[in-house]
Amino acid sequence: MQADILIRGAEVIDGTGRTAFHADIEVIGAEITRVGQMPQAQARHIIDATGLTVAPGFIDVHTHDDWAVIEDPALACKITQGVTTVVVGNCGISAAPFAPRENLPAPFGIVPRVDTLSAPTVTDYARRVTEAAPAVNVRLLVGHSTLRANAMKDLDCPATPSDIETMARQLDHALTEGAAGFSTGLDYPAASAAPMDEVVTLARVLARHENALYTTHIRDEADHVIEAVREALSTAKTADVPLLLSHHKTCGTRNFGKSKTTLAMIDTARTDQDVAMDVYPYTASSSALLPHFAEAAPEVLIIWSTPHPDMAGRMLDDIAAEWGLTRNEAIAKLTPAAAVYFDMDDADLDRILQHPATMIGSDGIPGTPKPHPRLWGTFPRVLGHYVRDRALLTLPQAIHKMTGLSAARFGLKTRGIIKPGMHADLTLFDPATIIDRADFDHSEEVSHGITHVLVGGQITLQNGVQTGHRNGRFLHRA
Repeated sequence: MQADILIRGAEVIDGTGRTAFHADIEVIGAEITRVGQMPQAQARHIIDATGLTVAPGFIDVHTHDDWAVIEDPALACKITQGVTTVVVGNCGISAAPFAPRENLPAPFGIVPRVDTLSAPTVTDYARRVTEAAPAVNVRLLVGHSTLRANAMKDLDCPATPSDIETMARQLDHALTEGAAGFSTGLDYPAASAAPMDEVVTLARVLARHENALYTTHIRDEADHVIEAVREALSTAKTADVPLLLSHHKTCGTRNFGKSKTTLAMIDTARTDQDVAMDVYPYTASSSALLPHFAEAAPEVLIIWSTPHPDMAGRMLDDIAAEWGLTRNEAIAKLTPAAAVYFDMDDADLDRILQHPATMIGSDGIPGTPKPHPRLWGTFPRVLGHYVRDRALLTLPQAIHKMTGLSAARFGLKTRGIIKPGMHADLTLFDPATIIDRADFDHSEEVSHGITHVLVGGQITLQNGVQTGHRNGRFLHRA
């Protein structure tokens, strides 16, 4: 049988962490059928990969693309980075199962449209994804804050036993319908009042479902980060479920260096627990504009404000000075709003990025006037800046953190590795030139060096240009 696509003459990094090897890759339909030397092979479409590296399609394990995959299904910000699968529903907020209501607290407002659009069940959300035919595959987590908003009138208090029972029933049903796991955002007003026991009870629901995991934006990433990591580890151990610490970091000058302690805690826990992390390759975070986040950041950049949209792109301290207000008074006047917080240390980021249990996740927030550049640049930044320019990681190590490690963590059994029988989600790039171009002044610039992207055997990006093919799928947890 003649192949549909033949990638010829590539340096293959297969996603397992092993060193590169020279090979051709044959694709028939949505599947990789052969990997090796095939000098006589022919195909309907041949990609000359001379000088290029071929890797499994990158898996962005931490996104807020819940509605972007439906309303902007071309998803240029991901495809141009080589991303072929996104995990949505992070930090406790998810598009399903959700019944939108008014006046929800942060972080609902930072995920575009999640507070106004409704997907009452995972099945309904999966149907909408299928109808939209996004360019990328979608894996869904169920958000704790979303469940709280469904079950509770007031979110600034612990849930009652009846509330928890309602949430547990919804979570169980969502997992049965194919959700990948359960996420929390305990650092946000929507869930900060939830005690550990509430979270443990819900996390125990995961144990009934194969490959379901618990992911958490921990209760504090600044002054109490050590205590918050301890709580997350204890929650997962008590519930007996796998744990993923979202966008692990230590924020605020007085907390620089605390990653040495948190990583040591994680290493100790990993002797008898299943624990992993994700990270984005920047020393600035971005989220809702909240006083306790701003307190840890010497500099804060406003990216949008509902009552004062003209303040987007300006520094918080400059706005406060202009208005004759304190920082917190200015925050109150700008809210609801979102910001970039320059609050981390390079040495902490380096340590976390190098850790063997760390995956790559952008934490990008689409649909905002001036997004954090991680939305457009995360994966090329790792490969260009941290691999090629700084040699902090080897190329096989970095690719493993974007592919094989991520696929294993999220139970994506036919993705993340290049070998026969796997889905043909593939990314081709030039290791000599790949680099991010988005920065805080020009945050939506397309990265350089990604040449081709295949999703399910369809060429979605060709010579750096999107083809219009959108072959993404909703990926049910098996």
